[in-house]
Amino acid sequence: MSASAPDEPSRPSRAGRDLRAAIAVGVVLGAAVILSLLMLRHLFIGIVAVAAAVSTVELAGALRRGADIRVSLLPVLVGGQLMIWLSWPFGLRGLLVAFTITTLGCLAWRFRLGVDGYLRDVTASVFTAAYVPMFASFAAMLAVPSDGAFRALCFMIGVVASDTGGYAFGVLLGKHPMAPSISPKKSWEGFAGSMLTGAVAGVLSVVLLLGGEWWQGALFGAALVCSATLGDLMESVIKRDLGIKDMGNMLPGHGGLMDRMDSLLPSAVVAWMMLFWLLPQ
Repeated sequence: MSASAPDEPSRPSRAGRDLRAAIAVGVVLGAAVILSLLMLRHLFIGIVAVAAAVSTVELAGALRRGADIRVSLLPVLVGGQLMIWLSWPFGLRGLLVAFTITTLGCLAWRFRLGVDGYLRDVTASVFTAAYVPMFASFAAMLAVPSDGAFRALCFMIGVVASDTGGYAFGVLLGKHPMAPSISPKKSWEGFAGSMLTGAVAGVLSVVLLLGGEWWQGALFGAALVCSATLGDLMESVIKRDLGIKDMGNMLPGHGGLMDRMDSLLPSAVVAWMMLFWLLPQ
């Protein structure tokens, strides 16, 4: 049978994924984000809130499957929504108050399961609340200023460019692993590709969308590349520690939604800080 026979099952790419499915899902998600920002910024906040909730459930499930850790899911979900929606009108103050309430809720909710594993489970619950909805809240805060739609677009463009450049250079040229014990397929060549595409995307987006200087865009893009790479490695460590391949399976070619949020979550924090410093309102 020839390699192009219609009934031969599709094969994964060198990265171990169904590339066509991964691209299709990425395009759909990207289009939803762009349309929400251009039509009504509150829709973007809603997308962030839904993504954070789904990712929280996936991470909690992975912790339960891999290490029998019981995240206080209800307080984390409710508190996570409070963080995201209160960060819109109240900024960092609203986020801090909501995170404090979430932490107290996790401490109290775990009482019902007794003493065994209390500290372990509470620690994991607070970690989940910080790692997912708290970090995601910074993406919501990007959209608050009058030019917030463009700020959020700069963030999304920078991370996508970093991931795309890293994937392409890694697949084509990757020979020297960055962290073989954590993520064997992540290479220094891929990181160089991420830095190149991320810096270019940062310059173009910051100059064209926000009216900034080229050097501000280059700094912004480079910072996002570092945070996106760190986020990818962070999730790889968690999955290796838990002995799982993916956080979930809801996205064809990607795994779970949390598997696509890994580079976005820390990058949202970095994007907010960098733009607040480089281009204050």
